[in-house]
Amino acid sequence: MHTRFVLIHTSHAGNVGATARAMKTMGFTDLVLVAPRWANVLRREETIQRASGALDVLNNARIVETLDEALDGITHLCATAMIGRDFGPPTSTPREHLPALAANAESTGEKGVAFLFGSERFGMRNEDVYRCHVALTIPTDAKFGSLNLGAAVQVIAYEWRQALGGFGDATPVAARESQRADARQLNGMLEHWERALVDIGFLDPAAPKKLMPRLQQLFHRAQPTEEEIHILRGIAKAMMAPSPAKPAPADGESKL
Repeated sequence: MHTRFVLIHTSHAGNVGATARAMKTMGFTDLVLVAPRWANVLRREETIQRASGALDVLNNARIVETLDEALDGITHLCATAMIGRDFGPPTSTPREHLPALAANAESTGEKGVAFLFGSERFGMRNEDVYRCHVALTIPTDAKFGSLNLGAAVQVIAYEWRQALGGFGDATPVAARESQRADARQLNGMLEHWERALVDIGFLDPAAPKKLMPRLQQLFHRAQPTEEEIHILRGIAKAMMAPSPAKPAPADGESKL
């Protein structure tokens, strides 16, 4: 389902840039501004700075004069309002509403969803809220519920991305490539460490006590990767290497 973020009568250029950044981090690109305060808001320095690299979102954004123009091709409208409206749509949190919307989109024939955000000072007008299917409210501390526009967009964008299934395996490539060491590799490393500990005099083979079993349990809990096993064996090898001879003191230096 196509996703669009719509900012209505935005007055601060920085919030447009922050919105673009919030959208891009969650993989959304369709931004429409309805009658913003600044006609050149997409090119203003503050907007570009706050976008922090999300210039493709700004470059593709559209400015229109009316909300009707912003909703072309959209079938499901989500208002964002901290306070519900009498005679308005049902109020729901993003986490309550969005998963069902994503799951049922195919069966209900939804073609696109738009998230509507009002002006920074006044929020959304009643008439704009009334035309929406739901009013999304972000749960906040009852004593301080004021959210910056960019922050509100980030929360909604995150919840919608999660409802759509997220980004799949978000594990960094480096972490995915690090395979956990198997039992044979772990045992070989422990045997290497046992020899090294004997070599440096830390382990008495005549009275080993429970040192090696305890180390074994420690490494079981740590679940080292293959790369970490190589590092640990490298340490053991260095422990067993003969110490380099100390240089003879120069003339006049103390031999103590």
